[in-house]
Amino acid sequence: MADGGPRPHPSRAQGGPLDGAGADRDTELSGTVALVTGASAGIGRYLAQGLAERGATVAGMARSADRLRAAMDEVAAATGARTLAVAADVTDPDAVQDAVAQVTGELGPVTLLVNNAGLIDAAEVPLWEADPDQWWQVVESQVRGPFLLSRAVVPGMIAAGGGRVIGLASGLGTRGSDVYSAYSAGKTAQMRITEGIDLAGAAHGVRAFDLAPGVIDTAMTRAMAMHAGRTEWTRPEDVVALAVAIAAGELDQWSGRFFRAGADDLGVLRATTPEGTARQLRLRPYGADDPIG
Repeated sequence: MADGGPRPHPSRAQGGPLDGAGADRDTELSGTVALVTGASAGIGRYLAQGLAERGATVAGMARSADRLRAAMDEVAAATGARTLAVAADVTDPDAVQDAVAQVTGELGPVTLLVNNAGLIDAAEVPLWEADPDQWWQVVESQVRGPFLLSRAVVPGMIAAGGGRVIGLASGLGTRGSDVYSAYSAGKTAQMRITEGIDLAGAAHGVRAFDLAPGVIDTAMTRAMAMHAGRTEWTRPEDVVALAVAIAAGELDQWSGRFFRAGADDLGVLRATTPEGTARQLRLRPYGADDPIG
């Protein structure tokens, strides 16, 4: 997945009081307008509330209007933050454009986009046994969705002077899978979307990050055979801590790269600047004389 290694960033301190994976309890996100897809349940719901707790205004997007509205109302009641529920299918271009227009019209320009919504292979079978329609739906949710959301949101970020995009990544995006081939393919492609946003957006103040949440205890992960019998889970607070640090601009030197909640220490990330292609997806050469190395 990565080559090279990190080195200490000379201009950053370790930060203040830490919580969980290194989250600054005093990190303040007032003025941030966050759009979180897949916000009605699971990781998206955790992220929506975690960002709102730090003062962000949060718009949630999901397909189920009733469940999404209930979730956003709960977040508002628990945090006092302003929230907005916008029902849309992330793979529908017109629905995405309309949803983003509603968010910006009511809340202002989006400064943090969290591409969280996505499906996973329903049947845990080899690629050649997979249902083609369901396989492609998974890929679309992981690739078309982030593409359409980024396409709709990033121009507004550029006009406003910058912003940040978080793609919910996975370790399966850095390697193949025998029974989750669609999910693996989609998450790998999503990493390329992140790098593309970083490369083209840096000059405009737009940064992008791949944030792997580890294995959170959700209905989706409990339904996956690979997690049957699991007793150790990544804490949602660790995912939120990284997302908050990204939103606050504390990890901008890591733009275009991959984090993993529950494994990466936030204090170390704050104080480190990665070298070369560290934490980016690359083809490893097989030796010093590899012609494509």
